[in-house]
Amino acid sequence: MAAYISKITEFLTELKKKNPEIERGQMEGRALLWDKSPTTVNEQKTEKLAKIPQKSYVYSND
Repeated sequence: MAAYISKITEFLTELKKKNPEIERGQMEGRALLWDKSPTTVNEQKTEKLAKIPQKSYVYSND
């Protein structure tokens, strides 16, 4: 018995076969927006020191 394949999955499979550069573009976009390079210990310390502590009640004027 064959597994069910939706119309959308068939469409995307065919689209990627016709245009193999689509997948490369997806990976580049992901790398640009989501994949972060590892930070050094000094960078982590700097980021931690740069954070401003939030007040317990954010709407107070104090």
